Amino acid sequence: MASHEILDIFNPDQTWIGTASRAEAHAKGLWHQTFHCWVIEPQTKHVLLQLRHRDKDTFPGKLDVSSAGHLLAGESVRDGVRELEEELGLAVRFEELRYCGVVPQQSIIAADLIDREFNHVFLYASTQPLAAYRFQEEEISGLYYIGLDDFRQLTASEIKEAWIEGIRIDETTGVRSEDRRSIGLQDLTPNTEAYYELLFEQALAADAEG
Repeated sequence: MASHEILDIFNPDQTWIGTASRAEAHAKGLWHQTFHCWVIEPQTKHVLLQLRHRDKDTFPGKLDVSSAGHLLAGESVRDGVRELEEELGLAVRFEELRYCGVVPQQSIIAADLIDREFNHVFLYASTQPLAAYRFQEEEISGLYYIGLDDFRQLTASEIKEAWIEGIRIDETTGVRSEDRRSIGLQDLTPNTEAYYELLFEQALAADAEG
């Protein structure tokens, strides 16, 4: 089970200090590492969002980074690329990713659920049609596209709503259907201003480089 995964633990300066289970890390608010990869459709300038399953321990039912996961004890950031295949069915080499940087973030969800993470943020360009993604149904309840500029404006609170289009799976029946809806900032997992500044700065740089 995910709660029994063993993670490397760090101090706030990102110095390794030991290991702990994922459950202990979240219960005590211990700093650990995660892999975040944002998939961008370079031709249409859309960002892929995943809809978190309602049974997730943190932020159930929220729209989140395209693919993400914890780095286990002894793993390097390179090992995080497995998340793309596990969650989205994308067989990707680490060298195909664009590294944006690392951002420390913390979310105090409850007294015994404090998530402190060093998020290693990456970009991956993909023209794969949305219907071709094989997403991990026990983790993800849907995949959606949002316009890159709409996403930037929404996270900067320049607009209150934005439209997304995608595929949603009924968590009871397993049936997939097309879905289009308007979302607000409250529908997204929380990220800091510094996180989004880094993300959009790198996305614009990648677009300029072609």
